[in-house]
Formats: sequence, structure tokens, C-alpha cells
Amino acid sequence: QVQLVESGGGLVQAGGSLRLSCAASGRTFSNYNMGWFRQLPGKERDFVAAIARSGGNTYYADSVKGRFTISRDNAKNTVYLQMNSLKPEDTAVYYCVADRSVPWRWGTPDGYNYWGQGTQVTVSS
Repeated sequence: QVQLVESGGGLVQAGGSLRLSCAASGRTFSNYNMGWFRQLPGKERDFVAAIARSGGNTYYADSVKGRFTISRDNAKNTVYLQMNSLKPEDTAVYYCVADRSVPWRWGTPDGYNYWGQGTQVTVSS
């Protein structure tokens, strides 16, 4: 079992930045691929970014490429999402996810067994 706790959400003006953090506990963090999804009320959860166990491979949704950066610190059992040039359409609840399945379906919600409780990000225009 892996427990994930997100932090760093909040209210920011368009063009601003936020950094989300996700602290993991319960299992060997470096064994897990990690990611971020986001969701609006009544909508499906959308893929945002993912990072492989070693941190060597990263993946991004087209809508956030060039603005968001995912990273991880395996010594601190933490994954980060640096969000720059935020837009009102980035407003959502952001979820941290983890999985160690092979093959790794990094872009789909079904590809992750473990989810955090979510953190709200609101971007005002």
C-alpha cells in the first residue's frame, strides 16, 4: 500500500506559478512510476504529467507542455509539479498518482492503483 499526500495548491492569478508536492509513504518510492492528473467537477480525470521510477523519462499532456515540469526526489519520497504561466483553464483538483505495473500505462487513470486526496488549484483571470 502506498499513501500519497498532495500539497501546494491554492489561488493564483493567470500568468503566475505554483509548485505542487506529493509525499509518498508505505513502500519503496523508487519502485513506483508517478504522475499527476486533474479533474473538474462532473468531468473525467485528465492526464497532466508522469515520470518514470528513475526520473529518466517524463511525459506531458499537450496542454501543459512547455509550462509544467514534473520531477522527483527519491531520497525524499516526493514528486513535484512545477506549474508556470498558469491559465484559468488549468483550474482543477490535481491528484498525485503512483503505480508499479508493467507495462506502465502512463497516460490513463486506469494505469494507476494509488491516488492522493487531491489539491485544488484555482487560476483567476
